[in-house]
Amino acid sequence: MADKTTRKKLPSIVINAEDHARLTAIASSALDRVPDVAEALLSELDRARIAAPGKLPKDSVQMGSTVAFDADNGFAKEVRLVYPGEADIEAGKISVLTPIGAALIGLSVEQSIDWVDRAGKVHRMTIRSVMPQAD
Repeated sequence: MADKTTRKKLPSIVINAEDHARLTAIASSALDRVPDVAEALLSELDRARIAAPGKLPKDSVQMGSTVAFDADNGFAKEVRLVYPGEADIEAGKISVLTPIGAALIGLSVEQSIDWVDRAGKVHRMTIRSVMPQAD
């Protein structure tokens, strides 16, 4: 149980109800293929506050949002959070079914979170800005 007491407190997150349902289905179906990432995404979804689309904070990361963040190693990046079939790293579109994508969902500006890359290294990122998906 030491793990729970030594872990950093996770930031509060909010996700719209439609995305929550769709992401839960995607993560559940990916448990056999990418168990670590699927479990990380399901964990984030479990702790998320669910809100109606019109009640979401404008600075929260939702599906389709463009997010600028800084990492603890000095790395700064701007990406668009997308569903797995839309991912294109060269175009800056990152899947929610990746370690960093699962960590981004629901965060707001100035929040920080730790995430574990596929090599098992822990990174910390802080959200600088969020632009909602253009309709």
